[in-house]
Amino acid sequence: MSDKPEASDVQKRPPKNNFLFAVIILIILVCAAAFVLLSPIDEPETRTEVEQTPKEQPVMELKPENDPVVDAPSVKPEKPAELSVPAQRPAEPEPVVEPLPTLDESDTVVVAKMDEYLSDSVMSLMVTDDVIRRGVVFIDNIAKGKIAKKHTPVVKPEEEFSVNEGDILTIDPNSYERYTPYVKVFTSLSAAQAVRMYEQYKPLINNAYSEIGYGDDEFNQTLEDAIELLLDTPEPEGELPLLRDSVTYQYAFSEWEQLPAAQKQLLRMGPENMKKVKAALRKVKAELERN
Repeated sequence: MSDKPEASDVQKRPPKNNFLFAVIILIILVCAAAFVLLSPIDEPETRTEVEQTPKEQPVMELKPENDPVVDAPSVKPEKPAELSVPAQRPAEPEPVVEPLPTLDESDTVVVAKMDEYLSDSVMSLMVTDDVIRRGVVFIDNIAKGKIAKKHTPVVKPEEEFSVNEGDILTIDPNSYERYTPYVKVFTSLSAAQAVRMYEQYKPLINNAYSEIGYGDDEFNQTLEDAIELLLDTPEPEGELPLLRDSVTYQYAFSEWEQLPAAQKQLLRMGPENMKKVKAALRKVKAELERN
C-alpha cells in the first residue's frame, strides 16, 4: 500500500480514501446513460386482426345403398361455401429508436435519466459532469494499473482511512465499510443487461476514446484489460502489516507495495468486498466475450 506521491497526474498515488474501480463506470454510468436508448418512447400501437373462422358446413350423413328410403324428400346438396381467405396481417412497425446525443451534449440527457431511474442513494455517489469522457479516461488508466484521480466518476467516501495501531500496524476493518455502498450497487446489477447497454452506447464511448489519442473501436480491449488487471489482484490470506510514512501508509512487504496502484486500492476495499467485486467482474467478462 502506498500513499506517496508519484511522478505525474495519472501516476500520483490516489487519495487515501478514494478508490473508484473501473467497472462501476461500466455498470452505473453507461447503464444509466443507456436508459435514454432503451426506454420505450411513444411506440406506435399495433392492432392484431382476428382471422374469421370459416363457416362450419353441415355434415351430410350417407345412408347405405340397400337401405330402403321411405318418403324421403329430395334434398339438394348445398353448394360448399367458398373458403374465406384470412386477411394478411400488417407488418410490425419498426421500434422507435431515439438518436444518440453528441458527446458534448450527452451530460444533460444522461444526468436527467440517472436522476429519473436511479435512487437518491446511488445518485449521491455520482459525479455528474463530463460523464462519458470521465469514465473512459478512468478506465484507460485502470488498464495501465493507474488511478486518474482527476477523472474519478464517483465521489470519494466520506469516512477517513483508519488503521489499528497495535504491535503491528494493520488496516482497521471499519475502513473497508467505506466502500460497501459502491460494491452493493455494482454487485446488484445484471452483467447481461450492463453489457447490452454498453454495446448500445458504444459510439459515444469510442468517440471519447478517440479524443485521447486512440483509434476508433479500441476501447473494448481497454475495458477487458482493466477487468483482467483487477481480477489479477492477489488476495492475502491474513492481515497485511503497514509502515507509516509521514502522514501516509505503505505495505510493509515489498511484494504488496510494488503492486500497481489500481490493485493496491482494490486491496484497500477489504477481502470480502474484493471477492464480491471479482465475482461480478468475472460475470461481466464472460458476457463481453459472448458478444
